[in-house]
Amino acid sequence: MNMKSGFTLVELLVVVLIIAILATYVGINVAREPGKARKTAAVAQVKTLKSALEMYRMEQGKLPSQEQGLKALCEKPTLPPVPETYPPDGYLQSRKLPLDPWGKEYVYLVPGPQGLSFEIISYGADGQEGGEGNDADLLSSEL
Repeated sequence: MNMKSGFTLVELLVVVLIIAILATYVGINVAREPGKARKTAAVAQVKTLKSALEMYRMEQGKLPSQEQGLKALCEKPTLPPVPETYPPDGYLQSRKLPLDPWGKEYVYLVPGPQGLSFEIISYGADGQEGGEGNDADLLSSEL
């Protein structure tokens, strides 16, 4: 018996069709709730920024100052205290600081409120402190 193993064209078409149906279903669900998708993206970004700040603190011995801001994660600060050993690629994958999913800058507070060492805030869709639903604030201390 000399059988060739592999997939037939019909089997491949069925798999492609199933993937297309699943992608359509996921796309429709995301399109129905763009606010939820943006909030999920903001949570992921804040967690990334939070991890980068922790790495910065471990390597530099302190957090970037309020004046240096989150930009210190992307490029070596020129304002004091200037870190002596700064990685050539910074602390983020991008050399540009990301905006929140609503196109606004993240707020960086150091020290943070209530005795925290820092706080990263997105003020949500409205860009204002407070709010509910899509306008609700997202705080790094609550993640």
